[in-house]
Amino acid sequence: MATDPSAVRPFSLGTFSLAGGVPFPGLITGEEVLDLRTVPVLRGAPGANPGTRDLLERWSEVLPVLRDLSSSTGGSGRHRLADLRVHAPVRPRQILQSGANYRTHVIDLAVAHEPEGGRPAEQVRAEAAAMMDRRAAEDQPYVFVGLPSSVTGPYDDVVVPSWCTRPDWELELAAVIGEPAFRVSPERAPQHVAAYTIANDITARELVFRRDMPEIGADWLRAKNAPSFTPLGPYLVPAEFVADPGDLRVTLKLNGRTMQDESTKDMIFDVARLVSYISRTVELLPGDVVLTGSPAGNGMHWGRFLRAGDVMEGSITGLGAQRNTCVAEEV
Repeated sequence: MATDPSAVRPFSLGTFSLAGGVPFPGLITGEEVLDLRTVPVLRGAPGANPGTRDLLERWSEVLPVLRDLSSSTGGSGRHRLADLRVHAPVRPRQILQSGANYRTHVIDLAVAHEPEGGRPAEQVRAEAAAMMDRRAAEDQPYVFVGLPSSVTGPYDDVVVPSWCTRPDWELELAAVIGEPAFRVSPERAPQHVAAYTIANDITARELVFRRDMPEIGADWLRAKNAPSFTPLGPYLVPAEFVADPGDLRVTLKLNGRTMQDESTKDMIFDVARLVSYISRTVELLPGDVVLTGSPAGNGMHWGRFLRAGDVMEGSITGLGAQRNTCVAEEV
């Protein structure tokens, strides 16, 4: 008999490896990790080495099994979490990123980008607020595409390229797709989200707007997609354990100092509206990641950007924490 979801012990999924070993999908309960390759019903074809994306592709079938496993103890294939390396929890096919989705953040950026001697700050703030109200009313999120090759683990180093002079942090709530979503309504969209995790959308701030082609707009390729520029994880927390994704605390500390500390209540478009909007154009697939935008408190606001040796600690309510050290690219 399947476990009653209301009585399930909370669990999460991740990708792990023993020293020098092959990464494997694991079920985390407390400080213990169950290697899901040891569960015949989840392993798939003989000799297969499934990952978390494979499990997400069968999410409706896999989830009841995970619920049952979370309530069991003993048996083979169990490891202490402390003995394992933690990798990015999933390797997505697609990353869809929402920009300018937190009111306070957008207002702060608008003021920061205003040229010296330009419009008064209060005028800029008022115009930015009016723009966001208009976007919300017209149901027009701003979404761009990220590259999976930028993804790195939640405790891995962030390598700052030699050409990057203003690397910035952007901690974000990330929604992970389970059931394919194409042209779904906001009301149905949450049914397609399997889990949530944490992403840090590192940005080469000096390259967001190219001075040689200002009429074209943002250059998201170079600004966002260097290797290691998207720390992801630590784990995939099933949506059933996230009571309200619209009421989570997003906090980033730089060398112990709090730089971002905002509620997802400040989002202009919630997860359901973002997933629905994206699905009008793109078929979202299992394992795809939707980044929901970053709250106020980026380096652009503080006038302080990332440097080699900096340590970023990012956390979101109920989703754990990541810790990444910045290192300079070796050239």
